[in-house]
Amino acid sequence: MDPVLADDLARLPELLQSARDMAAHEVAGSAERPVVALGPAPTRATLPERGEGGAGALARFTERWAPGLSASAGPRYLGFVTGGVTPASLTGDWLTSAYDQNLSGATGSWGAALEHETVGWLAGLFGLGEAHSGAFVTGATMSNTVGLAIAREWLGERLGVDVSRAGAAALGPVDVLSGSPHSSVGKALSVLGIGRDRLRQVPLLPGGREAVDVTALDAALDALDGRPVIVVANAGTVNTVDFDDLRAIAALKERHDFWLHVDAAFGAFAALSPAHAPLVAGLDAADSVCVDLHKWLNVPYDAAVQFTRRRDLQVAVFHNASPYLGLPTGDPDFLHLTPENSRRMRALPAWFSLMAYGRAGHREIVERNVELARRLGSGIDALPGLRLLAPVRLNVVCFTLAEKPTQERVDALARAVAASGEAFLTPTVHAGLPALRAAFSNWRTTEDDTRRVLDVLTTASATL
Repeated sequence: MDPVLADDLARLPELLQSARDMAAHEVAGSAERPVVALGPAPTRATLPERGEGGAGALARFTERWAPGLSASAGPRYLGFVTGGVTPASLTGDWLTSAYDQNLSGATGSWGAALEHETVGWLAGLFGLGEAHSGAFVTGATMSNTVGLAIAREWLGERLGVDVSRAGAAALGPVDVLSGSPHSSVGKALSVLGIGRDRLRQVPLLPGGREAVDVTALDAALDALDGRPVIVVANAGTVNTVDFDDLRAIAALKERHDFWLHVDAAFGAFAALSPAHAPLVAGLDAADSVCVDLHKWLNVPYDAAVQFTRRRDLQVAVFHNASPYLGLPTGDPDFLHLTPENSRRMRALPAWFSLMAYGRAGHREIVERNVELARRLGSGIDALPGLRLLAPVRLNVVCFTLAEKPTQERVDALARAVAASGEAFLTPTVHAGLPALRAAFSNWRTTEDDTRRVLDVLTTASATL
């Protein structure tokens, strides 16, 4: 054994203690250190011929790279839709690496059974029943890709084509209908060989809504003369967290033949709150569902889950025909359900957080985030230099400058907020206007954090 490696093994408890101390310091300080790092990264170093050991690597990391990592796990990182890491999920993540299980199959480890239990808990959390099976994947993009891959196989079933063998070209042109599809849907269609151009956007409800007009969707389906299609519905759009009427869309199946995929990346968590659960009524009617977990569940990257009613079609797409890996059975191993063969025990951080805080704890995070988003929205609405572009429906505040909201001026506002070190927001375009989004999904965000974000927005907008 390499002597440096052997020494690290002998000193493993001390090395892990040093890492623990650093991690605890970073977590404790994430609420007060600058939210993002704007300076240039270090120049690239050359790979050392002889290593410096774990302690040396930790020292080098602390010196060169740690100062430039964002406080994305902290309470005022409101960009994208980014959760943090609950104490319990961090514990689970550390143990995931320590146990280093490969969850491709169930042989020799209980890890796969733990994932099944966790998926079952999540399905219940989101109001899905026994008809839906699920598996962990890396994120919403992969969850959407898996769901649409199963939908592609369903189209083949309807048209008498085995797509997993003959390829997507055997289907001919495919129609995918959606009102406000997330960009990852187009990416998934590209990966799956369906093509980005096959995504047809259906008219939306009037009044600046991002929800699909179900009457217009009905008419678009009518125009296809019975050809089976894919419909992508949204449970929480990116800009304004608008929700399609899932029950009304599902009811269209009585007259039309389509696969219903619901992108509920973070909107599914509305189900945890009795006040907001009606927004996702009908989610259980979906044929496939995407939910991202490193958003509102506040588990470490990367973690998402996909659900489907047609596990048989999922196996047809993703099974791995190799004797040494085993053929799919009535209860197929996960390697037959997702693009990956090798899979880390991604479910363990989620299991820890769900076990530690239960339904009630995660409901409190959701409801607090929604209340804080509304507080920020009210504060922005009262500022003369800013204006809301949509009501605060759940956890995202979409706004722009009150006067001359050009891309240059909105970008300048975003830079000023980031440069303050107080917060981070991401840009968007809504109703044709450059805008900013503040997305609340972190378990640590408080009323004081919201006040600080509003203070920096007040100062920054007044200077433009």
